[in-house]
Order: sequence, then C-alpha cells, then structure tokens
Amino acid sequence: MTLDVTVTNVTVTNVTVTDRALRRIGEILRDEPAGTMLRVSVEGGGCSGFQYRFGTERSRADDDIVIERNGATVLIDPVSLDYMAGAEIDFVDDLIGSAFKVNNPKATASCGCGTSFAL
Repeated sequence: MTLDVTVTNVTVTNVTVTDRALRRIGEILRDEPAGTMLRVSVEGGGCSGFQYRFGTERSRADDDIVIERNGATVLIDPVSLDYMAGAEIDFVDDLIGSAFKVNNPKATASCGCGTSFAL
C-alpha cells in the first residue's frame, strides 16, 4: 500500500481523509476498546441509490485499504473503494449538527442529508 501524505490530508488510493476528520476519528476511537477502527463503506439504499456507512470494527480483512495516522485507523473495503475513488472524507461541525461528510466526485446526485448518493 502506498501512503501519500500532503500538508493537511492523508491520501490513499485516491481517497483523502482530512485532518479534521482524522482528529474526530481519533476522538471516537479513544473511547472504544484498544484495536478498534473506523470502517467506511458504500451500500445500496438511501434516498439516491447508494449510502455511506460509518461504523467501528475490531478486525480487518486482508484486502482492506487501511489509512492510519495520529491514532486514527480507517478501513475501506475494495468494492466500496471503487465507488469512492477520488473522494474526500471530512468532518463538519456547523449549526445544523456535526457529521462525517464524503465529498465524492463520482456522485452525480446526493440527498439533503449528504449520506446518500447516485452515480
């Protein structure tokens, strides 16, 4: 696995995780048992056809893409990676609330909540 590090983001196989998202992931994982990781995946469903799923997990598959930095570990399976190529995972905190947000250049449409998209 090649890990390209830029000044403010980590890029792995065309998926970028912002520093803001990495900090929040690290905060979440600190409250979990040792060895817990964040899995980001794409599933069928949602308002627009596909949706992002974020969840914690204690094991990784041999073919997972692994992004690790500053106490944060993100797992992405190869099928989800196909749907997320070129995407940026960010964390936003605004008046409406706080959440992870995936900025996906492959998405042709998305719903208002930002977790559902179409290709």
